[in-house]
Amino acid sequence: MNVHGRWESAADDQRCIAWARAFFAKAKPFTSRGAYINFMSEEDGDRIEFAYGATYQRLTDLKKKYDPTNFFRMNQNIKPI
Repeated sequence: MNVHGRWESAADDQRCIAWARAFFAKAKPFTSRGAYINFMSEEDGDRIEFAYGATYQRLTDLKKKYDPTNFFRMNQNIKPI
């Protein structure tokens, strides 16, 4: 499920963002418990591990080995730990 809201006036930002987040939170119990990494915003950084699931630790190990300086850090990045 992807909650994608659009509105015309910046004056409605807070109200519309709050509505979309509330809808997402209420619908979460009925979802597959996954996440599509490319749909995440910068504010979703705390959900990266959740999105990658069981492969997250392996990806973290690879990142530490091949990109320890975090050169490839765009989008929803796996940080070298």
